[in-house]
Amino acid sequence: MKSVFITGGTTGIGMELAKIYIHMGWKVGVCGREKTKFLENFATDQDKVSFYQVDVSNRDQLKAAVHEFSHSIGLDLMIANAGIGYKYKTKIPDFEYSYKMVNINLLGVMYAFEAALDHMIPRSKGQLVAMSSIAGYNGLPGASAYSATKAAVTKYCESLTLDLRPFGIYVTTICPGFVDTPLTKQNSHPMPFIMPADRAAQKMVKAITKKKMIFATPFLMATAVRLISMLPRTWYRFIMTIKIFNYSKD
Repeated sequence: MKSVFITGGTTGIGMELAKIYIHMGWKVGVCGREKTKFLENFATDQDKVSFYQVDVSNRDQLKAAVHEFSHSIGLDLMIANAGIGYKYKTKIPDFEYSYKMVNINLLGVMYAFEAALDHMIPRSKGQLVAMSSIAGYNGLPGASAYSATKAAVTKYCESLTLDLRPFGIYVTTICPGFVDTPLTKQNSHPMPFIMPADRAAQKMVKAITKKKMIFATPFLMATAVRLISMLPRTWYRFIMTIKIFNYSKD
């Protein structure tokens, strides 16, 4: 029986992914900071999933949880999903929150992968998945640290794809647009093409099963963002100063 560990798996996309894998008959482990969210969202599936109360920015905590799950159950798939966004956008950076975002969105992925590879490399087998974002394709106004962390995750995974393939380990980067989760409910700006979390998770699982190197969704928004990323940067900066695109607060 296959097994998957999902960070940030008690709410949002992570929760939906966990439920899909439970339905598929996998052994599932999830971690989160609050056990109450796990108890609420997995009320009928608590006996089918292992919960670990972990802050993913704490390397030792996360490694201990992943190692416990791996040694007792196994580990075929690691999904580093945990992440935070902005409650509101501002042109003046909130540096304390930005540092927190780096610790969770970027270092949290690296810690999860490090722990998973301790189990996967000796077996020459496994798959690593990171939750990035199409926000990583361009530097978005009012979202400097978020764009930076997601861009870093995407490039980090691109390198690992090349490095780990000889060890029999696949790496998949997921780059979603707006998904209807507790995280995006905090946003005060427009969210075009926003997707229900369960539908987004279904698409992600298909991409993970196919071992795609990178998967961006929804297609129209991902394509538009990719095209914008190819523009000369002076053009891009001009476009993003137009009021319809600039949602930042002074």
